[in-house]
Amino acid sequence: MTVSALTPGEQFEISDEGVLVRNSSTQVLVLSVDGQYVWSLTPERDGHPAAGGTLVPWPNVLTRFLNGSATMTIADYEGEVLFEEKISLGSGEGAISIVDGSGNPLSVDKVGHLTRSFEATDESIRAEILDGTQRVLADLRDVVGVEAYLNYGALLGAIREGRMLGHDSDTDVCYLSKHTVPAEIITESYAIERIMRERGWSILRMSGGDIKVLHQVSDGRKVHIDIFVAFYVPDEDGEPVFYQLGNRSGRLRREAIVPVSTINLHGYDFPAPAEPEEMLAFIYGPQWRTPDPSFKYADPPAGVRRLDGWLRGFRTDMGHWTEFHSSHKGDLEGKQSSFGEWVLEQLPEDAKVVEIGAGAVGRDARYFAREGHQVQALDFSRAAVAAVRRRANRNKLSVTADQLILGELRQTLTLGARLARDPHHLYARDLIGCLDKGARSQLWTLSKMALRPGGGKLYLEFAVTGENLPEPKPEGLVRRVDPAVVQAEIEAAGGVVEHLEISDGQDMLGDPLPGVARLRASWPSPRHRAEGN
Repeated sequence: MTVSALTPGEQFEISDEGVLVRNSSTQVLVLSVDGQYVWSLTPERDGHPAAGGTLVPWPNVLTRFLNGSATMTIADYEGEVLFEEKISLGSGEGAISIVDGSGNPLSVDKVGHLTRSFEATDESIRAEILDGTQRVLADLRDVVGVEAYLNYGALLGAIREGRMLGHDSDTDVCYLSKHTVPAEIITESYAIERIMRERGWSILRMSGGDIKVLHQVSDGRKVHIDIFVAFYVPDEDGEPVFYQLGNRSGRLRREAIVPVSTINLHGYDFPAPAEPEEMLAFIYGPQWRTPDPSFKYADPPAGVRRLDGWLRGFRTDMGHWTEFHSSHKGDLEGKQSSFGEWVLEQLPEDAKVVEIGAGAVGRDARYFAREGHQVQALDFSRAAVAAVRRRANRNKLSVTADQLILGELRQTLTLGARLARDPHHLYARDLIGCLDKGARSQLWTLSKMALRPGGGKLYLEFAVTGENLPEPKPEGLVRRVDPAVVQAEIEAAGGVVEHLEISDGQDMLGDPLPGVARLRASWPSPRHRAEGN
């Protein structure tokens, strides 16, 4: 149901589709629900032309909450209220409440994730976050020995407002590496991770040059303190280009960074770039002093490509998958798939199975375990891995769950070496359409390492290309793939496609999907291949 909050001549209309803005002269708009900050938007950038104005669609992470009624307010970034009405969305029944499972208010951050902002954080918790950030920086500087400094939103808040930005949700620190070769930068990052773990920090690796400290605070949540690498690489003329995760690149004087200065934020002293204003102009542009809670980075495409190739290309869609699993918990299929049943008939009774791309439900992994198989479930998304663990533990099933990032060679080779000594069969449903060519290549490498020693099989189901075929869901994350390409890649990697059939199937959400391939492949040893010829 769509309920208009607009009478003729008013400036805004809020509906199930989003926010319709009519001739607004305000560039940045701040939307609150029952007084709770939820979302900042820039119509010109975030919207598209629609009848009567510019429609800014709701962020995907919010849509699952928008069912009921609430008083919605639109203000400019200085707080002047431009619109305030009680709005009904969806069924219109009940109250709209945008909170987490513990009732804590949530908002959309600058990269489109749903999180708890500092504005919705108690002062005592804010002190715990600042204390943790201060200790992380001290360990990086005094124990690890790198030139670390406070940066991004925390630095911006300290310099521009003298406090943390209300719409921010974490703290970021960077360190300036002495290295200019990507391989050495990655090696240094892993060394930093090891030392920080030895110091007692809980660490999550995000890329070859980006780790997160998961800082536990007393309200139960784990606050992220990002540790980003920064470095210089000469261009073709020998001039140094500055790169800083995430995704910043361009010209910035080394003297603007080191030797570090000191700033104060809420009574805590932090190391900061030597020229904080120069760093902030590099990150946010010349208008950095003007508040813009809806700010989004506009990174140089060439720099992004280099950073992707050097350090972080393999995690491009991770946030989107996490949001998908979080927002579609009730929509994902619960029973085993027909593909899982097809594969089970071919498995030896004592076979061990690895499901790659198990998702948040892990329904086929749990199905194999119920049928007596030892199963390992792997997925790209940490949220999916955690959900599979909870389900398996609750049902006392023999399923272990871990993260696997196809595209990170280190992880692929480590898993392949382990499975070579512990024979498993590999199973993947809806995975192939989620991978680019490079990630598929790593899947074939993993298959060769894992299956050749023990004679196991690779079982795949994926949507195939063809005329007038609908795209599988979730759109944009799963694509159709030519089965001839898949077969050619397997054979080029030394595999043999033993069976390939195409029929109708289902997508991740259980909807009918025409044009689905089922494939079984093996990796015979070179000796057996020669004997077969």
